[in-house]
Amino acid sequence: MKQQFQIRLAGSDDVFDCDGEDTLLRAGLRQGLGIAYECNVGACGSCKFDLVEGEVEDLFPEATGLRQKERERGKRLACQCIPRGNCTIKIRTGAEYVPATPPRKRRATLASKTALTGDISLFEFAADGPAAFLPGQYALIGVPGKGQLRAYSLSNLPNPEGRWQFGIRRVPGGTVSNALFDAVQAGDEVVLDGPYGIAYLREKSKRPVACIGGGSGLAPLLSIVRGAALAGTAARPIILYGGRGPGDIPDVAAMLADEDVPVDFHPVVSMPDLAGAAWSGDVGFVHEFIPRKLTQPLDVYEYYLAGPPPMIEAAVRLLMIEAKVPATQIHFDRFF
Repeated sequence: MKQQFQIRLAGSDDVFDCDGEDTLLRAGLRQGLGIAYECNVGACGSCKFDLVEGEVEDLFPEATGLRQKERERGKRLACQCIPRGNCTIKIRTGAEYVPATPPRKRRATLASKTALTGDISLFEFAADGPAAFLPGQYALIGVPGKGQLRAYSLSNLPNPEGRWQFGIRRVPGGTVSNALFDAVQAGDEVVLDGPYGIAYLREKSKRPVACIGGGSGLAPLLSIVRGAALAGTAARPIILYGGRGPGDIPDVAAMLADEDVPVDFHPVVSMPDLAGAAWSGDVGFVHEFIPRKLTQPLDVYEYYLAGPPPMIEAAVRLLMIEAKVPATQIHFDRFF
């Protein structure tokens, strides 16, 4: 039996158990605590904490989520630290981080993988029990023998059959993504840990849905528009999706052909001549088309963003600074 340690949150009465193999962040979320986080892989810095008492092991000392000065002041990342005894930590918490479905780790089997673009494929895994998550969330996937978990966004809807679908991009030099593309075959097992993420569909919102994405960021946006259709959202959702060239634009109409999911899909490419492919659509960066393609005042929409960090930053800057859209209407999980 794994040894359990008690983790106390300074300044509160909250206490949770964590074994020596789980990170502080994931253990806290599993037990329903609202610990602040976004990426879960050491890049965003949202889960930084101070160790008040006890000892932890840092699994990723080079993680980019902390600046050197923060490290010198003793800051650590809860998503990259495991306890070596009972601890007291000082960390940011909030009601918005309390998981609707506490994440858990399970084994899943690859059912299928289908190419969507030159470097993105749709992977479907089957696991025992229902696939419980909110549209727009993500899960961590680990390949046996690779020693690490990576975050990938879900593209389908929660379901009782235990089907978990992900749009995954092959990352040059990426240990897990390359293993998924090249080594993992139908019937092979992986570790699936989730759900995680705070950029999920706000079903109670009456605002029209506007999705801005690029790269593998299409996956959570498809989940969100599917969820919006299921929730009976009055306005037709919009997806603005950017790619480098025409070969980076998936056939969304074909992907949704067998589903009753209304959506206006607007692709944009930044390099139309890439690979010599013809392109007669919009050219530029996807955030530039937000004011051009959205027909209502920009502060009317509920926004969901997913894609490369520069795209997210540019879209947030346009929406919050130029268009004065409240931060509470803009939802994204930072992935790097």
